[in-house]
Amino acid sequence: MAEEKKEKAEKAAEAPVSPEKPVPPAEPEAERNAEPEPAKPAEPDWKDQYARLLADFDNYKKRAARDREDSYRFAEADILGDVLPAVDNLQLALANASDNKDDPFVKGVRLVYENLLKSLKDHGAEPFDSVGKELDTEKMEAIATLPSADIEEGRVSIESKKGWMLKGKVLRAAQVVVSAGSPAEKKSE
Repeated sequence: MAEEKKEKAEKAAEAPVSPEKPVPPAEPEAERNAEPEPAKPAEPDWKDQYARLLADFDNYKKRAARDREDSYRFAEADILGDVLPAVDNLQLALANASDNKDDPFVKGVRLVYENLLKSLKDHGAEPFDSVGKELDTEKMEAIATLPSADIEEGRVSIESKKGWMLKGKVLRAAQVVVSAGSPAEKKSE
């Protein structure tokens, strides 16, 4: 018998292997009827979450700094805007006192006016001229149109209130009168 077992083992070793798929081992009955295990949630990518959190925090810091800077700038604009009518009044007073230039009171008003202009300039506010320029609706507010022999149509002929800029932005638009062209041209049409 030992020889028979030996021969059978040799024949089995020499037998060709079938190209069929191997049959999987039989599963026990309990495993076949059991519900499949729910998929385990993927482990969070801690490095990715950390990088995103850092980026969000960096963006928050930048936004907070920008908001704080804007608050200061707009607070400054409000205060400077409130001072501009006083500057206009001082300028008007000096224009009407042109024949009394040597009067000590007029000299004092001129000194106050110049100091106020210097303070405004130190804070970044500067007036801009508009007479003779083409109407720019972002910087100028047209309050009337009048015919003018000297200034062509569509250009500013009179500036009733001076415009002011604060750090490149309009603090107060200039109030202007726009030329309607030469009165002689209007009659010939």
